[in-house]
Amino acid sequence: MMCDRFVSVEASRGALSARCATAARGGSMLVHLLLLSTAFAAVNTGKHGGIEVPEFGEPITNLTLPIGRDATFECIVVNLGNFRVGWVKADTKAIQAIHEHVITHNPRVSVSHSDHSTWYLHIKNIQEEDRGQYMCQINTDPMKSQVGFLDVVIPPDFIPEETSGDTMVPEGGTARVACKARGVPPPRVMWKREDGQEIVVRDQSGTKSKVLTYQGEVLKLTKISRSEMGTYLCIAGNGVPPTVSKRIHVSVHFHPVIQVPNQLVGAPLGTDVTIECYVESSPKSINYWVKDPGELIIPSEHHVMSVRQKSMFEAEMTMTIKNIRREDLGSYICVAKNSLGDVESKIRLYEIPGNDRHAYQYPDRDVRITTDDEYGTNAYDDEDDDDSMKTNRVPDRANKWYANDGKVIVTAAAGASNKLTTTSTAIFLCVIKSLL
Repeated sequence: MMCDRFVSVEASRGALSARCATAARGGSMLVHLLLLSTAFAAVNTGKHGGIEVPEFGEPITNLTLPIGRDATFECIVVNLGNFRVGWVKADTKAIQAIHEHVITHNPRVSVSHSDHSTWYLHIKNIQEEDRGQYMCQINTDPMKSQVGFLDVVIPPDFIPEETSGDTMVPEGGTARVACKARGVPPPRVMWKREDGQEIVVRDQSGTKSKVLTYQGEVLKLTKISRSEMGTYLCIAGNGVPPTVSKRIHVSVHFHPVIQVPNQLVGAPLGTDVTIECYVESSPKSINYWVKDPGELIIPSEHHVMSVRQKSMFEAEMTMTIKNIRREDLGSYICVAKNSLGDVESKIRLYEIPGNDRHAYQYPDRDVRITTDDEYGTNAYDDEDDDDSMKTNRVPDRANKWYANDGKVIVTAAAGASNKLTTTSTAIFLCVIKSLL
């Protein structure tokens, strides 16, 4: 501080001055606040010429405040009389104010008093440089003073250049994420998973343990698996609100995998059937269906497709085939591809003969009944090849003819004739049923 900044303040009954002096040793600059009264001589006794010497009523209270708040020191003086009160920042020897006059050039500093007995030093919007000791002085001889400390605390904040962003690591590798925080007092950093799952940590010997929270600025995930993929929260706190947190997403990349719950699916013709595949992949895969031997299936009213994301790396592929036709039978392939590779799995759709009488209808045909046995298996002979049903049978199937009233009129075992002869005019149904 330069001496030319100090001023003399004239009071109605005395003079108030400040001066600079150089110490005899070391050449350091010391600032002495001399509050000299022209009306009274300072004495060591309780009274001088009938005038009581002032005393401090209470110690100054130390203050701890967050940065940006307003601070006020209170100095209570008893019997001040014509003596003067001054404020000095003790660690820097910088005079803040003398009596009712502000000396410092800091525009955030002001002084006030209540009936000349309680004196206040106000500091608005406190900053880190305001931290330190503040001295309240009375210009007695010797000078009387007491000190209060202002501690400026700072809420935690992350240092961007020392804090990790989203991270990608191959499965089985090591992910290292860091959060470096600053603040006063120094903050503590802890980690937790956003989904509430446990964090898998391994010590130097490779021993694995699971914890809900992990303390430390650096989190190291070794031999990482796909189940450890997700968002991790680093949380920094030092008791000064607000606590801060940062989201860091850890992606674990791996080759797609497909699981098929049913590789052989059967259904009657004319019904709907749904086939499904479960895919695991990261990054997310492109998923589609192919009809063997390689025909890409396009979504339509006949082929209704959906992909339901079950987690960050799990998806369920489904395809519903509406009103199954014979040409729909065969093998279907579900395919998943990502940047690390592709995988496919096959599902075979076959026919299950049902009792829904949907297979074939022959309306208004002339068929001659040649026997009185209503249910005889060999009692009917088809005289017209056009009335025979070509079944493309597989072994162990039974073929039945139904009349339009729903009654079975003939049953042909595997390998037997499928011909029907009758003189009645009606609608007849032929249904093939597997004996397996």
